Amino acid sequence: MTATTRRATPAAPVLPLADSPLGRTISTTATDIWNDSCAIDELEYAISYGAVGATANPTIVTDVWKGDPRHWRERVQSLAADDLTATEVDLAWLVVEEMSLRGARLLEPAFEAHAGRQGRLSMQTDPTFYRSQDRMLAQGVHFDGLARNIIVKFPATSAGIPTIEEATFRGVTINTTVCFSVAQAIAAAEAIERGLRRREAEGLDVARMGPVVTIMMGRIEDWLRVQTERDGIVADPAALPWSGVAVFKRAYSLFRERGYRARLLGAAIRHHLHWSELIGGDVVITMPASWQRRFNASAIEVRPRIDDPVDPAIVGELVSHFPDFVRAYEPDGIAPAAFDEFPPTARTLRAFIGSYHELLHQVTDAMIPNPDVRPAS
Repeated sequence: MTATTRRATPAAPVLPLADSPLGRTISTTATDIWNDSCAIDELEYAISYGAVGATANPTIVTDVWKGDPRHWRERVQSLAADDLTATEVDLAWLVVEEMSLRGARLLEPAFEAHAGRQGRLSMQTDPTFYRSQDRMLAQGVHFDGLARNIIVKFPATSAGIPTIEEATFRGVTINTTVCFSVAQAIAAAEAIERGLRRREAEGLDVARMGPVVTIMMGRIEDWLRVQTERDGIVADPAALPWSGVAVFKRAYSLFRERGYRARLLGAAIRHHLHWSELIGGDVVITMPASWQRRFNASAIEVRPRIDDPVDPAIVGELVSHFPDFVRAYEPDGIAPAAFDEFPPTARTLRAFIGSYHELLHQVTDAMIPNPDVRPAS
């Protein structure tokens, strides 16, 4: 969602929690909602109906900047004046931290109310570090020290999985990102379990840690749609919206069966199935503000559906036409060494790295204004 779209969205009335579909989701089931942004106005709206978390990633941070470019340009200039040796990378991460901590403060009441299980603000490690365990770990530990209700996003890449274990052992609450398959979700959950068990063996506290494993449902579907057009695949179009839902539900069943302590989190919302089909699960769903308002204005019945199986005929249609759906759906569909090569992983890493470079460009432009452009009066 662009900044222009966000500003043009009419202000929705703040409904009492019990009178909004998302509020009823939270108040009557085990399902929680997070705000898929660290923008303050959007987070305030989400909290008003009971949302208990929020997130930041390179794309979100860049969008927040675009929503108030004058403010962030001036902040960069002020930060640069305070430290004459700061690079654009240094200043970009100071901006990320400032945006994130503003949101984290709004979530502190939920953090206290839920004893650390909720009320957290997700900060994502540098997407260009996806191959480097040491760099990811150092940055994640730093983020964890910024505020007690920070949750740190590490990617479900080949290097990210062992980093998740070590960061968990060091007391960092994890949100696994860049994750699209049952195999990645299981690998992340098992890495978290190993880290938690190591902490327990050392007599270290785990009670206030609230790890989650994200499955980006919409990005699975996005890739299958791209593949449909690219390769001329003729499949039942009604099957595609169920692809991410089917992957999520299979992972959820295995998480319960195996007793993993991390909760699943559904992300990358594309339509109401990414909310309605998850209702009732002990899971989190993160939503952009535009989808929150659409769902709160809808007549979708709020009832538990997480245990309703996806129609086997739909699953069969996806299996028969899309080998990458099979890779995402089967628990052993992707080996950890191949996580980085999975097309949704590659597409998402490219998008996150592109947004990060765009943020660096905005910072550079604030530090060194273009002399060819007349300054705004």
